[in-house]
Amino acid sequence: QVQLQESGPGLVRPSQTLSLTCTVSGGSITTRNTWWGWIRQPPGKGLEYLGIIGYDAIGYYNPSLKSHTSISRDTSKNQFFLQLNSVTPENAPVYYCARWTPEQLAVWGQQTLVTVSS
Repeated sequence: QVQLQESGPGLVRPSQTLSLTCTVSGGSITTRNTWWGWIRQPPGKGLEYLGIIGYDAIGYYNPSLKSHTSISRDTSKNQFFLQLNSVTPENAPVYYCARWTPEQLAVWGQQTLVTVSS
C-alpha cells in the first residue's frame, strides 16, 4: 500500500523559496502510469493544484503558478519535491502531496503546514 509523507521547514521568510519533500513508501515514483503532485489549501479556501510530475519525469504545472513553481524528483530516494519561489503570507496554507493513477483512487499524504513570516 503506497504511502506519502510531506516534510518541510515549517517556516519560510517572505520572498524566499519554499521547498517541500514528499517521501513515498510502498510504491515507486517510476511505476508506469503514476503521477505525483502537490496541492495546497489556503485557510477558508478550496484546494489549489500546483503541479504534477509523471512516472516519466514529465512535469505539468498550474498555469497561474507556473512561473513560481518547480517540481522535481530523486528516484534513488523515491522522493519528489516542490519549490515555490517568492512566497508571500498568502502561500502559507496546508500543503499535500498525492499520487494519481488511472485505476485507483488518489492517495494523499497527511499534510504539512507552512508559515510565511519574517
